[in-house]
Amino acid sequence: MLVKHVIFDMDGTLFQTDRILELSLAETFQDLRSKGLWSGKTPLEEYRSIMGVPLPEVWRTLLPNHPEPIREQTDAFFLSQLISNIRDGKGALYPGVVEVFQHLAGNGFSIYIASNGLIDYLSAIVEYYQLDRWVKETFSIQQIDSLNKGDLVKQIVDKYGIEEGIVIGDRLSDIKAAKQNGLVSVGCHFDFAREEELAQADVVIDVLSELTTLIPALGKQPESI
Repeated sequence: MLVKHVIFDMDGTLFQTDRILELSLAETFQDLRSKGLWSGKTPLEEYRSIMGVPLPEVWRTLLPNHPEPIREQTDAFFLSQLISNIRDGKGALYPGVVEVFQHLAGNGFSIYIASNGLIDYLSAIVEYYQLDRWVKETFSIQQIDSLNKGDLVKQIVDKYGIEEGIVIGDRLSDIKAAKQNGLVSVGCHFDFAREEELAQADVVIDVLSELTTLIPALGKQPESI
């Protein structure tokens, strides 16, 4: 059976989150400082180390001694800053996204996005860059009670009756999601990727443009993976 379904992660795979991450995080922790809820520098490196996990886990890690209501308020403020910075054009897609999407869509592949990002955040990116020209549907971890990327990908698999497919992402959660659903995993050696995590992927790429030849090859010969 030919592989005709391709599921992409968003942050660190399609969208250069780093372009707005530092800015939005700095704005968020400045807001906390102004309220007397934080002292010291913005924990950018700590956030980088856990990039890709659901936001509730992010704030449990970065604000371990703060009560849950404060974490929720911080989460909402951070999200608002991310969306504002996206709409102001301060972010960017990775080089090759448009070309790869055009190529895949033009060759009959169905494209989906499965992300740990929240619905409003993902919608801002999709709308700003008009990704829905090629993307069949975008799925957010917010739609899954378990906050498990594998369960999110399963939702796509079940909804669209996918028997053969490819999951493309930069973190272990993407690789595990592919394996959990019997799909091929392609690891992206991009900004937030870790060597020990990518080692578990079926294939690793350094630039998105590799996908224009790689995906058709995987689609024709899935048994070779």
